Amino acid sequence: MFKRILFPTDFSDGSAAAVPYVADLAANYGAKVYALHVVYDVAKSSGWYLPSVDLETFFSELRASAENGLDDFASDHLGGVADLEKTVVSGLPFEEILKFAREKGVDLIVMGTHGRSGIDRVLFGSTAARVVRGAPCPVMTVRSPAEK
Repeated sequence: MFKRILFPTDFSDGSAAAVPYVADLAANYGAKVYALHVVYDVAKSSGWYLPSVDLETFFSELRASAENGLDDFASDHLGGVADLEKTVVSGLPFEEILKFAREKGVDLIVMGTHGRSGIDRVLFGSTAARVVRGAPCPVMTVRSPAEK
């Protein structure tokens, strides 16, 4: 049933809480897991013009750091997943997650939630909620222990 599972991660406790579900589903269905990290692109989200003088270097360093972070997160949490592909992209998280899901033809998205509230929720919204609304496949959201 599930042959391609997308696991978007921001390396948070919320993401870590979803790992057992990802690993179990991958093992039970023999599924490939795509671990995806999105480097947040503030210029895209705000519509602000940001001079590109050092921006390219800045984003290049952010991407390299994110790739190292994804490698570390995967080795710490996803070592038991037999078929794992790690990818780092930049943009708006919910847009990039949905785009990736469509491009790879994923059967399921498994992601942690953060439980933002108040002004944080107003300013940033919920990536998980946006993914659920726009996903081309089922989405499993997992609350972190701190949210329960």
